Amino acid sequence: MDEVAREIEGLRAELWAANDAYYLRDDPVISDYDYDMAMRHLRELEAAHPELDAEDSPTRRVGGAAAFSPVTHAVPLQSLQDIFSLEELDEFLDRCARAAESDNALLCCVEPKVDGLSVALTYERGVFRQGATRGDGVTGEDVTHNLLTVENLPKTLRGAPERLVVRGEVYMPKTAFEALNGRRESEGKPLFANPRNAAAGSLRQLDAKVAAERGLRLLVFNIQDMSGPWPAAHHETLDQMEAWGLPVIARSALAGKDALAAEIERIGETRGETPFDVDGAVIKIDDLALRGRLGATSKCPRWAVAYKYPPDQKPTTLLDILIQVGRTGVLTPKALLAPVRLAGTTVQYATLHNEDFIREKDIRVGDTVLVRKAGEIIPEVVGVVGTDRGPEAYSFPETCPVCGGEAARQPGEAAIRCLNLHCPAQRLRGLIHFCSRDAMDIEGLGPAGCELLLSRELVRDAAGLYALKIEDMASLEGFGEQSAQNLIRAIEQSKTRDLSRLLYALGIRHIGQRVAKLLAGRFGSWDALLAADLDALRAIPEIGEAIAASFLAWAALPSSQALIGSLKAAGVRMTADVTDPAPDGVFAGKTLVVTGTLSRMGRDEAHARIERHGGRTSGSVSKKTSFVLAGGNAGSKLDKARQLGVPVLTEEEWWVMIGGTV
Repeated sequence: MDEVAREIEGLRAELWAANDAYYLRDDPVISDYDYDMAMRHLRELEAAHPELDAEDSPTRRVGGAAAFSPVTHAVPLQSLQDIFSLEELDEFLDRCARAAESDNALLCCVEPKVDGLSVALTYERGVFRQGATRGDGVTGEDVTHNLLTVENLPKTLRGAPERLVVRGEVYMPKTAFEALNGRRESEGKPLFANPRNAAAGSLRQLDAKVAAERGLRLLVFNIQDMSGPWPAAHHETLDQMEAWGLPVIARSALAGKDALAAEIERIGETRGETPFDVDGAVIKIDDLALRGRLGATSKCPRWAVAYKYPPDQKPTTLLDILIQVGRTGVLTPKALLAPVRLAGTTVQYATLHNEDFIREKDIRVGDTVLVRKAGEIIPEVVGVVGTDRGPEAYSFPETCPVCGGEAARQPGEAAIRCLNLHCPAQRLRGLIHFCSRDAMDIEGLGPAGCELLLSRELVRDAAGLYALKIEDMASLEGFGEQSAQNLIRAIEQSKTRDLSRLLYALGIRHIGQRVAKLLAGRFGSWDALLAADLDALRAIPEIGEAIAASFLAWAALPSSQALIGSLKAAGVRMTADVTDPAPDGVFAGKTLVVTGTLSRMGRDEAHARIERHGGRTSGSVSKKTSFVLAGGNAGSKLDKARQLGVPVLTEEEWWVMIGGTV
C-alpha cells in the first residue's frame, strides 16, 4: 500500500506541475498524450484505492488558477472525460441509453476538438461585454481587452436574448503560428511548442497590441446561459448561435455507433486540413433534457466525451542533416526527411536537438527514422527503426557552415558554437535581436529589413542603424518615403531605451532580460557596470560565475568596446531607470514566490517591488523559498508551500512588511 500511495503522490505532483506549466506559463513540460496517460492511470489508482483519494487531486479540478482579474463563471466551464478507443465509446453510449430508457440509437453531435484556449463570452442586449478564460472551471481570468482584438469575434449580435453567455475556443491558425515562430526564431527567442500555447500566451498579454498581432480566431460550441426559452436540442443551439452572428464549430448530428465511429475516423484523417489544430473529436448527446438527467461529476459532464487521437508517428528516410547557425553562434541540427504524412500534413523537416542526441541515438544519414508529431507543430525524430543502417556515423562539423570559422563546444555545454563573432549568420541574428520588441523595440525593422541592410552593406552592426538616413531606406525594396521616415523616427526613439533594454539587446551570452535588469538596477550606468570586477558582479543575487565571466569576456573584446563607443557617440542612453535594490531591505537575501491574483497590482509589479526591497523572486516553490505571497485563487504553489512548511503571506501582510510603499 505504501508503494501505491507513493505512486499516487508522484502522479499528482507530476500532473500539478504539468498543469502549472500548461495553463499559467503556457510552456508545456510533457506532451498532451503523456499527460492524458498519466491522468488516466491516476484515475484508475484512485478508483482502486478510494482510501487514498484526496479533494485536491488533479482528477477533481480543471485547468489552472487565475492570473489576471478573477471572473466567477455563473455556469462552470467543465472539462471533458477523455476516451481512447471505440470500446469506450460503446460504454458511453450504452450508459446514456440506459438513462434515456430507450432502445433507439441516441442522436449525438460530433465536433472536432479544437486545441486552443477555452473562453466564456458574455453578451448583454447583443453587445459583447466580457470574456474570460476557463481557469479552474469556476474562476477564470478576465481577458476582455485581448479578446476585443480577435478579428472574427462579433462585438454585436443580431436578435440575441437580453443576456447570453457562450463558450468557445480561441485558437491561433497554423499559418499564423508558423509565421510567429519564424519571427521568434529569427530573433533568437524560444519557440512556442504549439498553437494552443501561442494562443494562450497571446491572450495573457498585458498589451493588447501584442494579441492583435497574433492573428487569433474564435469558434463557439456551446450556450452556457441565456435569458428566455431554450431550444430542445444541442444542434438547434448551434444553429441559433450562427443566426445571431457567432462563428460556430462544424458539426454532424448522427445516431448509431457505426455512424459515430465513421465520423470520428473522418475527423482524424482530415485534421491536417483544418486551419486549426485538432487533438480529438467531441461526442455530445443532442437532447438537452436527457443531458439534464445524466448530470455531471464535479469535473466532467456525463453527457459528452472527447475521443483523443494517439500520437501520430511514422517511419521515413533521413536524407540529410542540415546545420543552422543561431544568434549566439549555436549550431543546431535539423533533419531533412523523405516527405511523410503526419497528422494530415506533409513533414519534411524535424528537430534533432543537438550533437549528444544524434550520438546517443546513433542517427545516421540514410537511416530509417521514426518521426513523431503528437499535437506538436514541430515534428521530432524519435530514433532509428529497422536494421538497414546508413553507411557511417554522423560527425558534427568542426567549422561553421556559414563562415567556415572554428566551431567548438565550451566546457559544461551541450551546444557547439561558431567562435567567429563576425560570422554573417550571427551578425544577422544579432541585428534582428537588437531591433526586437523586448530589446530596443525598433518598430518596422524586422528580419527581412535587417537582412536587406546587411546585404546592401548599409550597416555592419547595430550601431550602424543610428547613422541611417531617410534616403538610405527609401531606396530599398519595400520602403517608400513614408515608411522610411517612420523607421528613422523609430530608430531615433530607441535611443531613449534604458540600460537594461540595451544590455539585453547586445545579445551577450547568459544575459537575458532578467539578468539585464539586475545588472542595470545594481550599477545604474554602463560606466559603473564596466568598472565592476568579477567579485562585484558575483555579489549580486542570481549572478553566478558563468554569467559574470561571460559579461567580462564580452566587454574585454575590442569589437565590443568599439560597438559601445559607437552607440554612445550616436546618443544611445547608457543609464538605467531603476535604482539599486535596498541591500538592507525587508526581503534582503530572501526568495519569494508570488501566486494567485493580487488586488493592488499585477504580478510583474509585485516582483519589481520585492526586488526593490532587496529580495528575489522565483517561479517555483522549494524548501529554499523564504515566503509565498498568496493572492486570491492561489493554486498548486500554495498547496506545495503548505506541504513544505514554507511561510505564507497574505497580500495585506506583505503590504505591511514593505510599508505600503514602492
